[in-house]
Amino acid sequence: MTTQSTWQGVLYPTVWRVIFLGLLTMTPYVETKGGPLSGDPIATDDVSVIVHPINHATFLLGWKDKAIYVDPVGGLSRFQGLPRPDLVLITDIHGDHLDAETLAGLVSNKSPIVAPPAVAEMLPSALRAQTTVLTNGQSTSVLGLSIDAIPMYNLTPERQKYHPRGRGNGYILTIGGKRFYISGDTEDIPEMLALKDVAVTFLCMNLPYTMDVSQAARAVRAFRPKIVYPYHCRGSDLQDFKRQVGTDLGIDVRLRDWY
Repeated sequence: MTTQSTWQGVLYPTVWRVIFLGLLTMTPYVETKGGPLSGDPIATDDVSVIVHPINHATFLLGWKDKAIYVDPVGGLSRFQGLPRPDLVLITDIHGDHLDAETLAGLVSNKSPIVAPPAVAEMLPSALRAQTTVLTNGQSTSVLGLSIDAIPMYNLTPERQKYHPRGRGNGYILTIGGKRFYISGDTEDIPEMLALKDVAVTFLCMNLPYTMDVSQAARAVRAFRPKIVYPYHCRGSDLQDFKRQVGTDLGIDVRLRDWY
């Protein structure tokens, strides 16, 4: 015979979890292995992807039970309460994209990392061993997801010292049949303008390192993603960016709190 106290021990945690998840449904979320992750839902041909901005160039995509991190930096306290990564994408060697100490504390020894050669060379041997190295134009498949390395670089002569061509990677990540473009630190390069069928774009815009809002707006209007998130955008006038993108092409500009 089961006693009342035994039932309470079984029932109460379950009830509270149902209540907690019920409250979360007011904000879209996915249930990762590390717990529920809230954010913006992006519909795919499968289940939705959740976009969870963290800071500057760092963000998290939740899909099914997977947590996909882009450029996790800034110390472990920044990631408190968030799930451990199932996949990490790193774009460049600069400190706002690569922080080996944070990375070592965040990932497990089974978490795959995708990075350009210049990043891999800067990783400690243990992290390098779990890194798939992609140069511009190469592709791979990790966790059943297609990942394409897209060039990212400066065009303006006085800015080329920041991001020379071939060193860093932007990425096209295909999830549930939808293409997510992560620009990395770049200007409005021909490779970006030639992109097709992009569902979601994370687009940088901050001078002097990348591009200004007018360059970014012209680029978005050229390759026409369905949704664009300005990120890596400290000091930029995002309302002006949104105004310049306009509404005539049906592009959804999503301004979120990155700082």
